[in-house]
Amino acid sequence: MQTHDRKMLVIIGEAALEKSLVRDARSFGAHGYTIADVRGGGERGDREARWEADRSIEMKMICDAAVAEKLAQHVLASYAPNYALTLFTADVGVFRPQKF
Repeated sequence: MQTHDRKMLVIIGEAALEKSLVRDARSFGAHGYTIADVRGGGERGDREARWEADRSIEMKMICDAAVAEKLAQHVLASYAPNYALTLFTADVGVFRPQKF
């Protein structure tokens, strides 16, 4: 079966950013996204989601490489100085390219 190359952009960050990240994803051309509540720890401490301001989310988008690059640059410039964030991309092959 033939697949079509796309990028998956994953953003893990503070839940307070969710509405802004959704707005940004749409404005930069992502066709869709998936968001899940997550827990973890890193250089800025542990995030165990025991209270509202301690929640983290994981947002995944599959899109063109150019969209992933521009969105990642924007997120890093706009939010990374003040919020706990992790971003990464992965190469993926999709079966229905018109969705992405």
